[in-house]
Amino acid sequence: MNAIASRSGPEVWTGDDLRCDQSWSVALTPTHLAEIEAAVQASAAIPVEAIAQIDFPLPSLGPVLEDVLHQLIDGRGMVRLRGLPVAAWPREKSIRAYWGLGTWLGDAVSQNAAGHLIGHVADLRQPDRPERRLYQTNKALSFHTDSCDLVGLLCLQTGRAGGDSLVASSAAVHNRLLQTDPAALAVLHETFHCDRYGEIPAGKDASYVVRVFNPMGRHLTCCGMDPDIRSAQRLPEVPRLTRAQLDALDALQAAALAVALPMTLASGDIQLLHNHVALHARAAFEDYDEPHRRRHLLRLWLSARNGRPLPEFLAERWGNIAVGQKRGGIVVPGQKTSVPLAPAP
Repeated sequence: MNAIASRSGPEVWTGDDLRCDQSWSVALTPTHLAEIEAAVQASAAIPVEAIAQIDFPLPSLGPVLEDVLHQLIDGRGMVRLRGLPVAAWPREKSIRAYWGLGTWLGDAVSQNAAGHLIGHVADLRQPDRPERRLYQTNKALSFHTDSCDLVGLLCLQTGRAGGDSLVASSAAVHNRLLQTDPAALAVLHETFHCDRYGEIPAGKDASYVVRVFNPMGRHLTCCGMDPDIRSAQRLPEVPRLTRAQLDALDALQAAALAVALPMTLASGDIQLLHNHVALHARAAFEDYDEPHRRRHLLRLWLSARNGRPLPEFLAERWGNIAVGQKRGGIVVPGQKTSVPLAPAP
């Protein structure tokens, strides 16, 4: 392996940097909101999943979203939009507005075997089982990335307490490990097996192989699939993690926590992340007993139309990794895509 080098550029930042620089947070103006309202109304007859960017005109907000996309792909890889009035809107209107904003950033891809193009992040209060995803519980989520170029989270409602988001620059994590634990970093440049949680494409195995850190020219692409790596140990055919691998994953989590930016998402906030350059986590939360008051976020997985080149091994997970083509997500035989309006198992 070539010598592991320190990374530089705008995608290298720490939480301390961004506490003093709020340029990553963009407030929607009354003009922007009026444009969103008009676009929702104009596209009301179109099924949500069929709405394209051309159907959702945003004369003054559009250029802002183009700059947001630039910041995601070529900048810090993290932006927050604030002020969508979801508390005053019916659920379908919020979903249509969120989807329409997403069309300016990329193309939605499926988030699960059921083909959901909008994901509902909520505690479903169902029994634990091996394939149950943690985002459907109130448990903490460790630092990870998702199987798409861009991920968006729109907060509809907050819970009673907790549930704060944490975002970390994967390049800053890489640099910290280079200084504090180079042996662990070297292991994270090697291969691991990830669990598909039973969502298996035609002709594929129940697991797939990744490397967490992947130098790609001037970029560092992170596949921070730590939870999926640990979960894959339930599969008998997957090699057992060595002590060095477990220590490296623990070191990844500790380094991410050390450089992370804590972020509280209020109702109407949208967190947008470039998965290849930003890791994200969530604290555990306490929710309300009344169903209508419970914590609820909407998730979008987007394929970026101007995304970066990716490591070849990701084709095993994504199917297609070609730049400029729709890529990422979870695709299984017989799948039909849909936009559910409410959480479902």
